[in-house]
Amino acid sequence: MTQSLRLFLSTEHACGYLPGLLARSAFVDPEAGLGPGHYQRLLELGFRRSGDHTYRPHCRDCTRCVPVRIDVRQFGADRGQRRCWRDNADLQLTIERRLGDEHYELYRRYLQARHAGGGMDPLDRKAFHAFLECSWLDVRYWCFRERGELRSVAVVDHLPQALSAVYTFFAPELRERGLGTLAVLAQIEQARSSGLPHVYLGYWVEHSPKMDYKRRFRPLEALLGTQWRELTPVRSVAAG
Repeated sequence: MTQSLRLFLSTEHACGYLPGLLARSAFVDPEAGLGPGHYQRLLELGFRRSGDHTYRPHCRDCTRCVPVRIDVRQFGADRGQRRCWRDNADLQLTIERRLGDEHYELYRRYLQARHAGGGMDPLDRKAFHAFLECSWLDVRYWCFRERGELRSVAVVDHLPQALSAVYTFFAPELRERGLGTLAVLAQIEQARSSGLPHVYLGYWVEHSPKMDYKRRFRPLEALLGTQWRELTPVRSVAAG
């Protein structure tokens, strides 16, 4: 990507990861005319997307949002991840192109149970589509079903040299089955079989319990400064 891009700063708002902090983002000009190749390069520079919008955290006094990705050639599942894979062998995976009523109902139940009061309105159908879909990328919806019943959906961007995990939601009563972990493991296997070197996981935030699961996919690479390097155990998330 050789073109220059204009960035716009958002207003400050409460941080969704660390209480008591303010956050803001730098957004790529929505008129830039991005495509899969552009976004691949932006991922490598630490950007992510939300709907059609591409952004990177740009907070005044904090740099704790660290972009991370899995090197699928080096990844080896640990005991817990292997158990998760075995325990969910009864689920069937289909990769779909559109979001419909079935997906929205599961998303609504997930938000009501897991993120009540988190700023995302589970009853806003328009926001659901605006958040997960993208008009200029190949977005696919990885649906895990049990005897035909939808149990989990992973929103995945398919890019020239990577898969990018956007968001996963699942039946809240099945929390103990590790369906979020299962979705990432499935993406690693798909990337490996397709010859793609990386699965991008978004941002890891030190001391944020909701981001802790990402550290378990090892080796995990982090964009530190301008270089992607292995995230060492010294930077592990503390409990609590």
